[in-house]
Amino acid sequence: MALALEDVAQQALLLPPEEKASLIDRLLVTFDTETLSDWEEAWFAEAEKRYRELKEGKVVGIPAAEVFASIRAELQCRP
Repeated sequence: MALALEDVAQQALLLPPEEKASLIDRLLVTFDTETLSDWEEAWFAEAEKRYRELKEGKVVGIPAAEVFASIRAELQCRP
């Protein structure tokens, strides 16, 4: 089964961004409510922690334009 999973993962990584997002949405709805709720709680706690660190000056934000430019440059360098 691990080999099949790796094959699926490799194929999924080749999808255009919109199709990846659609696949993610389809997979997420297959989780039971309790599991998804735990996942959402974990993300909410992480978001609160990051917001607090930003407000307290423990971290410095990076403008979105810089982040996206960096990601685009990184993706263009990949084979």
